[in-house]
Amino acid sequence: MSAKANREARALLLKEYRGVLSTHSKSMPGYPFGSVVPYCLDDQGRPLILISRIAQHTHNLQLDPKCSLLVGERGAEDVQAVGRVTVMAEAHKLSDDVAIEAAAQRYYRYFPESQSYHSAHDFDFWVLTPVRYRFIGGFGAIHWLDEVALTNPFAGAAETSMVEHMNQDHAKAIAHYVELAGLPATEPATLVGIDSEGMHLRIGQGLFWLAFPEPCNTPTQVRQALVQLAHAEKWPTAEATEA
Repeated sequence: MSAKANREARALLLKEYRGVLSTHSKSMPGYPFGSVVPYCLDDQGRPLILISRIAQHTHNLQLDPKCSLLVGERGAEDVQAVGRVTVMAEAHKLSDDVAIEAAAQRYYRYFPESQSYHSAHDFDFWVLTPVRYRFIGGFGAIHWLDEVALTNPFAGAAETSMVEHMNQDHAKAIAHYVELAGLPATEPATLVGIDSEGMHLRIGQGLFWLAFPEPCNTPTQVRQALVQLAHAEKWPTAEATEA
């Protein structure tokens, strides 16, 4: 059961791209402080955020790095009947130049508009290192989880190469994925991320995670999955949810 819950919690974190960050208030000690932040998962499957140095939540994290990130399925009529996950974590600001560059390359693909204010308005990358997860998959499906995060075997040069290749040479295949998954066709989609379990598409300001038919552990397996989907008449898993 825990393996299934781990997969479902991880899928929810991949499908969504914003949550409520709760920190310990510096100005009102003892009270939690909630704020909405966009995020993507880093190479180790941890939430990666970009926050301003003058923001209240940043001051709070500098005082106490213990925090949580609540992520739920948006658009649901009954929020108590759908999945949500709380990531209990410790936050730390990236300071190593190599780590910052890797974070920037990933984050900018997901949120390209952030590139301008990152350098111009004193924003920093922070990673939320999970300590434990509280996952509720619906009525009666309640779990404490410890092993949700999954390392992305393609993060870095391999992922960048696959993403650039697909966007440059296979726009028709990407458009077919959009059609198969029933995603909005208001703007051309771009591929922004690949992990072992699926891929992220960006359409306008929205992010969508689509699960592969089977997990992929090598670039060759990813290619085979993408080719299979490009020729499919329906999405094999019906796992297509706006992030």
